Amino acid sequence: MKIAFVGKGGSGKTTLSSLFVRHLASSGSPVVAVDADINQHLGAALGLEEAEAAALPAMGERLPLIKDHLRGSNPRIASAETMIKTTPPGEGSRLLRVGESNPVYDACARPVELDGGTIRLMVTGPFTEADLGVACYHSKTGAVELFLNHLADGAGEYVVVDMTAGSDSFASGLFTRFDVTFLVAEPTRKGVSVYRQYKEHARDFGVTLKVVGNKVQGPDDVDFLRSEVGDDLLVTVGHSDWVRAMEKGRPPRFDLLEEANSRSLHVLRDAADATYELRDWERYTRQMVHFHLKNAAGWGNARTGTDLAGQVDPGFVLGEHPLATA
Repeated sequence: MKIAFVGKGGSGKTTLSSLFVRHLASSGSPVVAVDADINQHLGAALGLEEAEAAALPAMGERLPLIKDHLRGSNPRIASAETMIKTTPPGEGSRLLRVGESNPVYDACARPVELDGGTIRLMVTGPFTEADLGVACYHSKTGAVELFLNHLADGAGEYVVVDMTAGSDSFASGLFTRFDVTFLVAEPTRKGVSVYRQYKEHARDFGVTLKVVGNKVQGPDDVDFLRSEVGDDLLVTVGHSDWVRAMEKGRPPRFDLLEEANSRSLHVLRDAADATYELRDWERYTRQMVHFHLKNAAGWGNARTGTDLAGQVDPGFVLGEHPLATA
């Protein structure tokens, strides 16, 4: 299952995504966690020391390797240099599995031991001074989009992506790559305004969007969120002494998380698992192609000197089936 956490800066989405990753790991589920936020705090939220988090290999710096592996023997892709962030797979492309070993994980993922199990963590890499004036952050999240475009994940497997705040994911097709998107919203007008923006942008693409109310202090906060987002409100989360201790670098055992907040994480998992039956691989592939052609015409053809529409394999539908790995 592919799961995104989105929301405005300071909403608590990184904290909640890290708690959800811990919850999944505690059950022994295979998990890949991806930090695609410009602030790159997921590693620390999962318990890494600052130096450990800073040393994680950046996906954005390993794009040539990622592209070369994913294109495999696909005859429609002449070289890794002609691949862009939206390039879809086709016959001969290499697909990725959540639990397997492959060169992409070897280069970009690192194991993180939690008290419930071990997960893989990947990061896009921080936005640096060298990027100022020459790049935008979604140029780095392009590595995540390629990863998701080539991911053949199944039931009981989880990829959790902590997304950047704001609307960068709408610059390509990244927002359509998830089975469910959890939008973390505080019970404030500014908090729900992000929900309205996301809901509007995603309206025509079949995005499953659920709101997680965070920093909720009482029934009045719940009533406010319910009045603003209606049935999209899935669950609310309140104060957590466990989280406060974790943020001080002294996290207790995860099974000591407050019962109410633990129940909320179960609700998130049940909601994510329920979307598996709603999967439509044909629509998923069709949306992939739609945004690839849009990006190709908008900038990709000029950037690569190639008609990137030719990369689309009209007979290919991504799914959980095996694919050639030559």
